[in-house]
Amino acid sequence: MTDNYRTIEKPVEDVIFKELGSKFINFAYPVENEDEIKIYLDQLREIHPDANHHCYAYILGIDKKNHRANDDGEPSGSAGLPIYNQILSSEITNILIVSVRYFGGTKLGIPGLVKAYKYAAQVVLEEATIVEKFVSKRIKMVFNYDQQGIVERNVERISGEIKDKHFSDKCMFTISVRESKIDEFIQMFKEYYQMEIKIID
Repeated sequence: MTDNYRTIEKPVEDVIFKELGSKFINFAYPVENEDEIKIYLDQLREIHPDANHHCYAYILGIDKKNHRANDDGEPSGSAGLPIYNQILSSEITNILIVSVRYFGGTKLGIPGLVKAYKYAAQVVLEEATIVEKFVSKRIKMVFNYDQQGIVERNVERISGEIKDKHFSDKCMFTISVRESKIDEFIQMFKEYYQMEIKIID
C-alpha cells in the first residue's frame, strides 16, 4: 500500500510579480481538507477585498482525485486550470495555490492570462520547500502512569507523533501513526492488557 505523498512544508505568501500593469500576489498553502481551503480563501478576501480576482486551484488526497480549479471571473480555463496544471506537473498534493490579481488597465488576452497564471503558480512553488509525508491515522491510548515510558519509546521507534497528552487518574495520549505501521504499533502493546487502544480516525 502506498501511503506516502509530496506536499509543501509550510505556507508561502506574498510572492509578487507584475504583467502589463496588473499585479499578481501569489500564495501556496499545505492543506488537509476543504474546510482549511475555505479558511485561507476567506482570509485572502479579507486581506485583499479590492482585488479583481482571487483565482485558485487545489488538489487533495494521495490519489489526487479531489481537486478544483476556479477562474473567479477570468475567462473560462485561463486562470484556475494553468495553476492546477502546475500543481500536477510538480507531482504534489494537499496544496492550495491562490493568485490574487489587481487589474492594471491593460487586458492580457486569454493566452496572456494563461501564461501569467501558470507563472504565478511556478514562482510561488519555487519559493516552497517540497517534503514527503505519509497518510496517518490518530490513535487514542489510555494507560497507567508507569507505562508512559514504554508508550513514548514505541511512538519514537515507529516515528509516530504525540499530538495531545491528558493526565487524570490515567494518561490519555492522542498519537499520529503512519497508516501502514498501525498494526505493527498496536502489536507492540499486545501484552499490556490494561491499556485501551482505539483508532479514532
